[in-house]
Amino acid sequence: MLTRRHIRVKVMQCIYALVQSKDDSLDKQVKFLKVSIDNMYVLYLLMLNLLVELHKLAEKHVQHASKKYLASEEDQYPNLRKFVENKVLTQISKNTLLADEISKRKLNNWYLNEDYVKILHKDIIKSDRYKTYMSQADSSYEEDKELIIQLYKEVIAPNDKIYEYFEDDKLTWVDDFPIVNTFIVKRLKKVNKTAGERFFLPRLLKDEQDLQYANQLLTKTLLNDAKWEKEIEAKTPNWDNDRIAEIDSIILKMAICELLNFPSIPEKVTLNEYLEIAKEYSTPKSSIFINGVLDKLAKEYKASGQLQKMGRGLQ
Repeated sequence: MLTRRHIRVKVMQCIYALVQSKDDSLDKQVKFLKVSIDNMYVLYLLMLNLLVELHKLAEKHVQHASKKYLASEEDQYPNLRKFVENKVLTQISKNTLLADEISKRKLNNWYLNEDYVKILHKDIIKSDRYKTYMSQADSSYEEDKELIIQLYKEVIAPNDKIYEYFEDDKLTWVDDFPIVNTFIVKRLKKVNKTAGERFFLPRLLKDEQDLQYANQLLTKTLLNDAKWEKEIEAKTPNWDNDRIAEIDSIILKMAICELLNFPSIPEKVTLNEYLEIAKEYSTPKSSIFINGVLDKLAKEYKASGQLQKMGRGLQ
């Protein structure tokens, strides 16, 4: 679920939090990194559970509609239960492993905040996607899947109220939100009618090696902070430290650390990854500045024999 770029961003967030808090406890930052990574999986579970709660509310809505005396626009649909019986939505809602995981972690957020589910349900009912879907009595598995994908992309993921809720709950979720939403859409695109319950409960990290990479990148960057600072100063003689944006400084130090301490990661991968992170998290001109500094350093490390790379490497 988490790619190496996501891991780099998580490490960057930890270092930034340390700088802001002026807390030099390495052990605390390692724990914070683990919690931050775990919380990303919690966010993933909460977004899936949101689909489950929407399904439950839709069921209640249909039952209530059957008892009404006056007909509404929705009552004209040929099959009022079509959305409730959506094959992909039902597949997620009836996933016992997912339900167990949510119960084990006590993720009752939507039960305690049902208004958010109601807001989304109203938006779904008003959407053209829903109306077009409901106008036909039957649909295939692929049509059901396409509806859930489009509703997720167009109604659920962009909802400001949901975003604000997560922003208030945990600040790190602000950066995690688009990553988790993208992953869920990809997961929905890959699901099929024979997918087992484990399909929607993927591993957070590919393997133990990714966690080791995260911890080593964090600790080696922090423990050698003064050393990386001098490396940057040597390549920016006309810049005072105060003129270099804090995020830029962190990105540069992490990139230098990775170039010199992770021989299995190709130089090109490191440079490209941190330039992309700079484009997303720092100022518009940061990637140009960072590219210039790293390019000089990489050439110098090659010439001096400090840059030792081996194998095909990892992302």
